[in-house]
Amino acid sequence: MRRKTPAPLPQRFGLDPARMRLPETGSWPTVRAHLADRLPLVTPAVLDAMFTERRIADLRGPLELDAPYVPGAVVWFHRELPIEVPVPFPIGVVHRDDHLLVVDKPHFLATIPRGKHIQETALVKLRRQYDLPDLSAAHRLDRVTAGLMMFVINRADRGAYQTLFRDRLVHKEYEAVAPVNPGLVLPTTVRSRILKERGVITAQEVDGPPNAETEVELLEQRDGLGRYRLRPKTGRTHQLRLHLTRLGIPILGDDFYPVLTERPLDDFTRPLQLLARTLGFTDPITGQEHRFSSRLTLAAWTDYPSWASDASRRSR
Repeated sequence: MRRKTPAPLPQRFGLDPARMRLPETGSWPTVRAHLADRLPLVTPAVLDAMFTERRIADLRGPLELDAPYVPGAVVWFHRELPIEVPVPFPIGVVHRDDHLLVVDKPHFLATIPRGKHIQETALVKLRRQYDLPDLSAAHRLDRVTAGLMMFVINRADRGAYQTLFRDRLVHKEYEAVAPVNPGLVLPTTVRSRILKERGVITAQEVDGPPNAETEVELLEQRDGLGRYRLRPKTGRTHQLRLHLTRLGIPILGDDFYPVLTERPLDDFTRPLQLLARTLGFTDPITGQEHRFSSRLTLAAWTDYPSWASDASRRSR
């Protein structure tokens, strides 16, 4: 396997620099002139600051404002970061050893930098808090889902742990709070075909051979509300949310299913009542058997009265 060339710039605010290859053909006199065309949303003043603050480099080091354009060369740079709404919930550490960092990710915190969420992500926060520049995510959780997330500490170990999830060698259990449907026979297994199109915020169930499977079990109930154990056999986008909606028991706090509802990024009330409860696997590095359990709870179950109206509305 071809090794990736190390970046000539250190991380900034826990983020790696972006990598860009310059086109083989072009008439730009300088790297700055090319970047001005390539990055039209970056103002000239900001672009100049990126050079003067030594945030743009090639393999020889930081570039000057008048650095000549070299066709086919590679440059690295740190972009200006957007202003983000702070997520006011802590990340709890469940386990740490020489290879793994397992945490309880709170609701509303994205796993990795993407789109509007850069510094307010679990990966960047953990890199900075624990001084772990090579930390990487072994898998992902939706921003609105809380619970167990596994991160790999050493770059060399990343593939071994990510392969566990790719090959479905990790036992995963989730908890959800949703209305009770008296006519629903549980436990049951839901199978469907799920399609997530790029650029579309929600996923869809479509006709065709199933590619998603979830075991659903009702653990306990009270006053029309149920606490469910979910065992996904596959890992499709929004699979658990779609499958409970399919059963007529959409998860409380879900802004996507069955009806898409917009929520401001600074609204941290009534989170999705879905929790990654358990992770179990054989460690591919040490051979040790791991079984981790989340220490978080779901608010709709521990504070039922404040969620009763939502439960009643969804059960109709």
